[in-house]
Amino acid sequence: MANKDSEGVLSDERKDGPPKKSREDYKRQKELDEARKSGLEPAEQDEFGCDINPHIPQYIKDSPWYLQMEGPTLTHQRIQPGTIKTYDDVDRKYLKGITNKVATKYRKGACTNCGAMTHKKSDCLEKPRKVGAKWSGKDFAPDELIPETPYLDFEGKRDRWIGYDARAHSELLDEYSKVEKVKQQLKADSLNSNIHSRKPTESKSDSSDNEEEEDEYKYAEGANMPGTKFDNKKRQTVRNLRIREDTAKYLLNLDINSAHYDPKSRSMRDNPLKDVAHKKPSELSFAGENFVRSTGQVKEITKLQLFSWEAADRGTNIHLQAEPTKAALVHKTYLQRKEEFKKEVSDSIVDKYGGKEHLKAPPKELLLAATEDYVEYSRTGKIIKGQEKILPRSKYQEDVLTYGHSSVYGSYWENGQWGYKCCKALQKAAYCTGSVQKTGADTPQLPLLPDKTSTSEEVPLDRSRSLMDIHKEKLAVDRKRKKEKLQEERENPQAREERLKKILKQLDETAEEERKAGNDERKRDYNSMKDVAMPSEEEMEAYKLRKHMAQDPMSNLKSDKG
Repeated sequence: MANKDSEGVLSDERKDGPPKKSREDYKRQKELDEARKSGLEPAEQDEFGCDINPHIPQYIKDSPWYLQMEGPTLTHQRIQPGTIKTYDDVDRKYLKGITNKVATKYRKGACTNCGAMTHKKSDCLEKPRKVGAKWSGKDFAPDELIPETPYLDFEGKRDRWIGYDARAHSELLDEYSKVEKVKQQLKADSLNSNIHSRKPTESKSDSSDNEEEEDEYKYAEGANMPGTKFDNKKRQTVRNLRIREDTAKYLLNLDINSAHYDPKSRSMRDNPLKDVAHKKPSELSFAGENFVRSTGQVKEITKLQLFSWEAADRGTNIHLQAEPTKAALVHKTYLQRKEEFKKEVSDSIVDKYGGKEHLKAPPKELLLAATEDYVEYSRTGKIIKGQEKILPRSKYQEDVLTYGHSSVYGSYWENGQWGYKCCKALQKAAYCTGSVQKTGADTPQLPLLPDKTSTSEEVPLDRSRSLMDIHKEKLAVDRKRKKEKLQEERENPQAREERLKKILKQLDETAEEERKAGNDERKRDYNSMKDVAMPSEEEMEAYKLRKHMAQDPMSNLKSDKG
């Protein structure tokens, strides 16, 4: 029985709901929908005869089963008439004030003070009476008009002027006009009294001059400065957007096909005088907004912004506006590394394929030595016409000759000391002795810088080569010397072992002497090892063999022999 009841309930629900479609009906309906979407079949129409868009989804087009609507319709998607709310008008007039009804006797529930029915004694605005209207039965106040609470929308609830009567403002204007008329009448009376009380000796010209001066001062207070706007009531000065003498951008060229002017942003990007005034953009008073954007440091900032964007895309945390200093330093480092990489690539190509002699250019002084100055020389080298080229001078004093010398101090060098070239005196405060010190065997003049004595093979300095080439040749020489030394050690390994044993023996003897003398390595004098040369490979190996390793657990273990 239970199964039969449940089946009956299900059958009733199926009857109430939409009928179930078979597979063929569903397929046929789907083909019909596709034909309607493609335009082969006419669209469905609702109960009002309006076409239903075939592209509307099925879940929107189908009405709920509990509405029991027949046929295609979209009424369930529209606003129902009963759900629309109606609000009161914000311009609706509200009655305010008091009524004309005055009570003759006290009414129950009225104010005990004035006798009005619309409020209680605690809310009464009249002066408290000695005997209230409830007990005196006299002077009952009229009832007030209480307006109804309007049903307003969102804007009406927040309207400041709702219920305001404009006639109240006209009453205020009438009151001010009456005050002004009274002021004018008082002023006229005062002028008449002054005329009658004036002495006959005073002339009309004096009175007119005084009146003109008073009028001048009167109107001077309300005058404005050119280009400004001053409000006496608000006590603040407002600067105009532009001076009246300035010409607006759109008035520079009235041609319709000239530069476009955007009134919203007040910008004119192109040059309006490009076809009219045949001048350079820098000579014009206004050459367009694009000309300003391409001058100064705008290009550098644009490159820096582009670099920060590209670096951020590659994973580097750089932001130009948040960290401008960091972005500028990273960009500078990037440019330096880029130049170094380009130079390394060009050097490697030249080293591989040759042709370095074709890249050498004359010095900059020879390339830029041609000038318009005419100078004519004789056979002996003296200048006949023109003026000799003036050498640039520094801010310090130059060629100042003292103590009778014909040369400056520092023009001669001997045995690590400076001197005078004229007499070869090495003391700066010495007087010139002329040819007295030159007699006899002249000491050879040494170069300005002493030669560095070195055991390593030196590369001769050539002015035509760059420092990078000289450095590479030095590295090649050192590499060659190390290679020869390794080759020698491989051919004769016993010699290296003998040197190592000798160095170890010297280290042991030195340590024993320091132990007996009580010398501590940590207490030696400062710069006491300045003459010690760089240790060799054998000495470094002997030091590592004798070095005490504290991390080694077997370092403190001593043998019986020791």
